[in-house]
Amino acid sequence: MKKADVKIGQILAATSEEELKHPFQGKVEKIYENSALLAITSYDPEDESSVNELNNKMVINFKSLKKVKSPAREKTAATNDVKISKVEPDKKDKESK
Repeated sequence: MKKADVKIGQILAATSEEELKHPFQGKVEKIYENSALLAITSYDPEDESSVNELNNKMVINFKSLKKVKSPAREKTAATNDVKISKVEPDKKDKESK
């Protein structure tokens, strides 16, 4: 891939012979001159310990990135997204007040 083809927030497939044994997918968090920082979103279960050691992030050269048609159905890494919503009290809670 070329730098112009990579966008922040995009999900891409990647390979890294040094760190992970199998291909993986990640979300682009930052773009550098010749590489991109990916938050690893899905990976082979065999690579779980390596992914944890990398804190679910890895810098990958553009040459090792490919576009993804649909997200993988492999093991999914936990993300740091936190969603907060207001919880309505139950009827029992309302009646007791």
